[in-house]
Amino acid sequence: QVQLVESGGGLVQAGGSLRLSCVASGRIFTIDAMRWYRQISGKERELVASISSGGSTGYVDSVKGRFTISRDNAKNTVYLQMNSLKPEDTAVYFCNAQSVSNGYWGQGTQVIVSS
Repeated sequence: QVQLVESGGGLVQAGGSLRLSCVASGRIFTIDAMRWYRQISGKERELVASISSGGSTGYVDSVKGRFTISRDNAKNTVYLQMNSLKPEDTAVYFCNAQSVSNGYWGQGTQVIVSS
């Protein structure tokens, strides 16, 4: 099992920044890719950013150039730096860890961007 705990969400004005953190514990040696998803109430969860064990990253088009995903393997932590935030970025953000056979989720952290 892998446990994930997110933090760093909050209320910010449009144009502002937040950094989300996700700390992993448990069988972390089984983890390959780490991802951030977001979900707006009533809508499907959307993949926002991903980072492989080798450090390769990917982003949904709507956040390219504004969000940066990174990981600190020594701290078992993955980050999502979010800059130039927009009201449409408002959502619950979830951390996801993927192993060969399982996917794990954190409890989510709320991000609210006011206009």
